[in-house]
Amino acid sequence: MDVKKSLFDNLQTFFGFDNFKGDQESIITNILEKRNTFVIMPTGGGKSICYQLPALMEEGTAIVISPLIALMKNQVDQLRAFGGSDSIAHFLNSSLNKTEITQVKSDLLNGQTKLLYVAPESLSKQDNIDFLKLIKISFVAVDEAHCISEWGHDFRPEYRKIRQVIQGLGEEIPIIALTATATPKVQQDIIKNLQMSDATLFKSSFNRPNLFYEIRPKRDVIKEIIRYIKYNTGKSGIIYCLSRKKVEEVAETLNLNGIKALPYHAGLEPKVRAETQDKFLMEDVEVIVATIAFGMGIDKPDVRFVIHHDIPKSMEGYYQETGRAGRDGGEGVCIAFYAQKDVDKLAKFMKDKPVSEREIGTQILKEVIDYAESGVCRRKQILHYFGENFNETGCNCMCDNCKKPKKLFEAEESLLVLLKLIKKIGEKFDDAHILSVILGNETAQTIAYEHSKLPEFGLGVVEGENHWKSLIRQAVLNNFLSKDIDNYGLLRLTNSGLSFIENPYALKFVLNEPIENAADDDEDDVKHGTGAVDAQLLQLLKDLRKKIAKQKNVPPFVVFQDPSLEEMCTHYPITMDELKQISGVGHGKALKFGSSFLELIKKYVEDNDVERPIDLIIKTQANKSQLKVSIIQNIDRKIGLEDIAKSKGITYDDILKEVEAIVNSGTKLNLSYFVDEVIDEDRQDEVFDYFQSAENDSIDDALKELGESDYSREEIQLMRIKFMSELGN
Repeated sequence: MDVKKSLFDNLQTFFGFDNFKGDQESIITNILEKRNTFVIMPTGGGKSICYQLPALMEEGTAIVISPLIALMKNQVDQLRAFGGSDSIAHFLNSSLNKTEITQVKSDLLNGQTKLLYVAPESLSKQDNIDFLKLIKISFVAVDEAHCISEWGHDFRPEYRKIRQVIQGLGEEIPIIALTATATPKVQQDIIKNLQMSDATLFKSSFNRPNLFYEIRPKRDVIKEIIRYIKYNTGKSGIIYCLSRKKVEEVAETLNLNGIKALPYHAGLEPKVRAETQDKFLMEDVEVIVATIAFGMGIDKPDVRFVIHHDIPKSMEGYYQETGRAGRDGGEGVCIAFYAQKDVDKLAKFMKDKPVSEREIGTQILKEVIDYAESGVCRRKQILHYFGENFNETGCNCMCDNCKKPKKLFEAEESLLVLLKLIKKIGEKFDDAHILSVILGNETAQTIAYEHSKLPEFGLGVVEGENHWKSLIRQAVLNNFLSKDIDNYGLLRLTNSGLSFIENPYALKFVLNEPIENAADDDEDDVKHGTGAVDAQLLQLLKDLRKKIAKQKNVPPFVVFQDPSLEEMCTHYPITMDELKQISGVGHGKALKFGSSFLELIKKYVEDNDVERPIDLIIKTQANKSQLKVSIIQNIDRKIGLEDIAKSKGITYDDILKEVEAIVNSGTKLNLSYFVDEVIDEDRQDEVFDYFQSAENDSIDDALKELGESDYSREEIQLMRIKFMSELGN
């Protein structure tokens, strides 16, 4: 029978497809011819069919080594549905009981099972090895093969033992290794470790043209996320966070703000994780907030956005996680938030690791920083990292840097200086050292190598650090230099670099701006209020405050303080819940004074056709932290403020600030027991009378009026708290 016809018939019979995607047909033919095969194919490219179809066609059982139980279950369920029998595919892992294991082994011995999924830990158990020797193995598929390499983003030491186990199973069992992310360095590691230098390599382009890549400065990150989701209602998405604690916090906040979200991390019970995954697949929840434990093997084609709350640890991780968006070829938006403090945190985690691991980790993290801070086409940078050259015109403005191009500068002269310097000092230094020389920074290294005596030392001071950083990154990106990542990131000249020294020519590079300086999104991204105080509304609110203050016979600041009114003029709250989220309002004040203000704002919004940034009023998990609750309880028990401060490990100044915040938000506190001990009655009356007629609540103004020699700042602050509590609440 014609092999090609048989292939297409089986593809149609088992999977219902009429055609193969990309290299699938060639890969499957290669496996059927018993050749070792190495497949590098991006997420959504159809890797699993590459080993599933030949396994179904071949005599014997294919062993599929996979790192995640969730992935195995997902694929086994699909294969059973396609094949119409439960015995056609099985998995062997720690989730099975003895009866289930017996059933699996029985089906294997009877020759009914075409694919057996095993975790690398299960594969290396001696009793499993002894059992596998009893069955005919068609081939071994190593899925997520990047786990073999220390340079891969999911390094698993157990993967290092796979080759040894395969050799013990029998003569010449063919291997197919598959991964969605592998840099040239990781590819070498996989080939070397699995001893498959004779393997046929099938490498698809890493480009995902439907994905939009964007890096944003990490400011008001939870507000940005909620705002984005609210303007994309009904779309599925994943939010990645680095810690379990942050996962829980973000999921909770999303739910409080009307977004159906669930947390997912390795600390949850397996049953809960499985249920969460199912709810996401069945669209019972819109958003999953997860650590990197989530996603491998999630076969959901219509994830519309992937947001990184924290910058990822590696470019492979970033590529794989963003690759979960738009697998159906439809919309896929990938937003990552970047802040220097996150980078510092990741660097700190690495300090305790062994030296070799720390050096590898530092180089991998440096690549992420370069990507995030660069003003060059994001797509070009990602593909360059995976060893693929790409012309940025092909991006079609599908990244933030191409959508809003940065300034260009003439690069010929500076590039010549850079390349000649690297050649002169022997291609033995990294970018940090080269920068130190050009910018004239004396470091231990520049002094030790006497590079501070070079004529190039300090030559680039006028252009500044940004210019030279941009130049070095783009010299690498445009292949004038190569970065030896597995050797401390040393910069070496390429043939193009050497040729440029001989025959320089005019060219322009992009000038990078530090991401922290980036402006907030414009109207193209998501519609929202300007963030500027609405002066017209502010005046109306101040007039209303004055009127209410007169009626209640209290100074205006007792009703609401200026910062609260200003916040109302940027957020336009029109419900009691929204008003309570304004700082300095709280439950008590909202109920006492809120309704008139809400009426005014609602009418103003309607009359002036204001588009409210409703999603910027973020409901937090609790308006009163545990500290605030504890302070209120201690004051109720008449414990002195100094004693409360001491028990909480904070200063007396801090306790006054906390108590003032509680009172200003509308909670009444009876502080007479404490104030009476500190300030005598006559002086209390004097301060009380002053605030009763004062135009503002400034402590400095009160001290001027009442005399700095007679009162301390703390006494005035204490009396102001008592005054606000008794009159305002």
